[in-house]
Amino acid sequence: MATSVANEIKLMSGSSHPDLSEKVADRLGIKLAHTVSQNYSNLETSVTIGESVRDEDVYIIQSTAPGEVNDGLMELLIMIHACRIASARSITAVIPNYPYARQDKKDKSRAPISARLVANMLQSSGANHVITMDLHASQIQGFFNVPVDNLYAEPSSLRWIRENLDADNCVIVSPDAGGAKRAASLADRLKIGFALIHKERPRPNVVGRMVLVGNVEGKTAILVDDMADTCGTLAKAAATVKDHGAKEVYAMVTHGILSGPAIETINTSCLSGLVVTNSVPLGDKIEKCPKLKVIDISGTLAEAIRRTHNGESVSYLFSNAP
Repeated sequence: MATSVANEIKLMSGSSHPDLSEKVADRLGIKLAHTVSQNYSNLETSVTIGESVRDEDVYIIQSTAPGEVNDGLMELLIMIHACRIASARSITAVIPNYPYARQDKKDKSRAPISARLVANMLQSSGANHVITMDLHASQIQGFFNVPVDNLYAEPSSLRWIRENLDADNCVIVSPDAGGAKRAASLADRLKIGFALIHKERPRPNVVGRMVLVGNVEGKTAILVDDMADTCGTLAKAAATVKDHGAKEVYAMVTHGILSGPAIETINTSCLSGLVVTNSVPLGDKIEKCPKLKVIDISGTLAEAIRRTHNGESVSYLFSNAP
């Protein structure tokens, strides 16, 4: 698929995931605009845009690196604001992994809806458009008064499954009820079975009892989720489906946050592989975890930017991988 940009745009990168930004720029056949980001001695972030953006369409790519979510978010807001007061025509924030996406509802007394706060901050800083991928809850799009394109990793995941596994002998498993719709969609596209795990969570990041609903006996089970953080859920879910007779267990998630003891948890689990996209910087985790497989999503992001800039429909990317 052609990813050329008819008219030149200004593509910028935050400091959280420069590798992904370079790949997107290569796909578009353009160079990243020159920017400098540095921290003062008191850790305040300072950003300098090294070239004119007056009357230009600006796209800023900034993901969220584990352990540096707040720094990355603040840097993005400052970059957007700098472009806005430098008279950019439009500013699109390309955020593959939306920060604070899990805090999307008031599920207990006095709980913040931080995902809404982030949306307000992005709009106040001057973003006219947001491109993201596999939001934890698609309703987060409703927190914005500007257009939001929520891309899906599903087409790339389908391609990986067809190229690396015997799809006809697989079953898609959702590790919790919240991800049932995502897993069912993938199972329908592959025309294979679907199962669900019901989990009880006594407190955040801690998983209690798990109950499997569906048949996985003699099949390759593929656990599907939007993000893998500490990976405790995935490890327990893998053990559950293995106990119910699954031949092999793979996990497929969009955002491989992999914080805390995640790598050790994956290495000692019964998972045959953990498939993640490069929406989040993985650093040395690939070397530390032989089970980790990475899907490159730079093509999807580049095509979304090209289509947005040229005024073409982005919905093609919901069911097709470039």
